[in-house]
Amino acid sequence: MNITFKLFASLTDYLPAEAKYTNLVALDIAPDTTIGQLVEQYRLPAKQVHLVLVNGHYIAPEQRASKTLTEGDVLAIWPPIAGG
Repeated sequence: MNITFKLFASLTDYLPAEAKYTNLVALDIAPDTTIGQLVEQYRLPAKQVHLVLVNGHYIAPEQRASKTLTEGDVLAIWPPIAGG
């Protein structure tokens, strides 16, 4: 099953080298893959996984370990960002 995986800001360092400038990678994943499993697979630090969206919809932290992805989903993750 195919999805689009997007990482933003400092998290782009966890993408393959060829994807760092586009901030996304197309993935072929198993049908029951969860957001939590992808976070682990890409070794994203838990404290850096702040804002998580699937197809533009917010996924709360307590849902991420069990929320499975479906064909064509776009998973986007941002770290905490501060600024002024």
